[in-house]
Amino acid sequence: MNNLHDWPEPIIRVQSLSESGQPMIPERYIKLVPDRPSLNPVSNDVNIPIIDLTGLWEDGNALPAETLDQISSACREWGFFQVVNHGVSPGLMDRARETWRSFFHLTMETKQSYANSPKTYEGYGSRLGIEKGAILDWSDYYFLHYLPLALKDYNKWPASPDSCREVIDEYGRELVKLSGRIMKVLSINLGLEENHLQNAFGGEDIGACLRVNFYPKCPQPDLALGLSSHSDPGGMTLLLPDHDVPGLQVRKDGRWITVKPARHAFIVNIGDQIQVNFFLSLDYPDLLEHVGNHLFSLVKLSKLICALNARTQ
Repeated sequence: MNNLHDWPEPIIRVQSLSESGQPMIPERYIKLVPDRPSLNPVSNDVNIPIIDLTGLWEDGNALPAETLDQISSACREWGFFQVVNHGVSPGLMDRARETWRSFFHLTMETKQSYANSPKTYEGYGSRLGIEKGAILDWSDYYFLHYLPLALKDYNKWPASPDSCREVIDEYGRELVKLSGRIMKVLSINLGLEENHLQNAFGGEDIGACLRVNFYPKCPQPDLALGLSSHSDPGGMTLLLPDHDVPGLQVRKDGRWITVKPARHAFIVNIGDQIQVNFFLSLDYPDLLEHVGNHLFSLVKLSKLICALNARTQ
């Protein structure tokens, strides 16, 4: 699956640049001054809401009205929130994180065998877009399709480390279930039938993909970003962050706020398609996020984006 020749410029792995020991990053990775990491973060007391989903994952159980209100408020005021007691096994979350961490520490030759192309981006990559001379992000990634089944190709999934494909499959299956439960809550909060959003995004043919971002140590973290400012194009993103190294920032009221992940929580990001199609009439926040660089390696899991190609017409 080595598709390096499909790119308009030679692909350089950020991990290789990091491990080279060079004290300065190449000019291609230096962001324009307005786009650099926020050096004046909001008070450490500020964080996106943390919501307890106890009971949601049990068949036949409904969330208390107070929890529904918390989710509704988080969607209106933030567009982001964390969920705990969500029904996904902490052990599975840890296995998924460590499996991908192990993948990114395989030999470069092994990883290059999964190199992606700009045609689908599926596989091991280090850039998005084909513009020559573009300013790049300080990160490598792995992208794959999970649903619909017509796009699910195990040959494009890593075979190493051991049990990698099995862990990815189980992790994806559990996150699809969780995202479906959260979409039911969003539907109810919007005054719709509980399956409205799920059906709007294809019902049983919903689309889901997974992207794993790896942020190697950066010698000049004040000049670069691991992931540029963006909003997510799908319906919803469930993000499994690193426990120990915060880096994700979200923008609220014109200020960048560093997210402090709760242990074994998922970060929920309401994507553009739900925002535009269902919250357009509300006073909805600008759902921008970016990832600053760190002096440590970080694995950010998911993105399991429900309905990347949603049918909402």
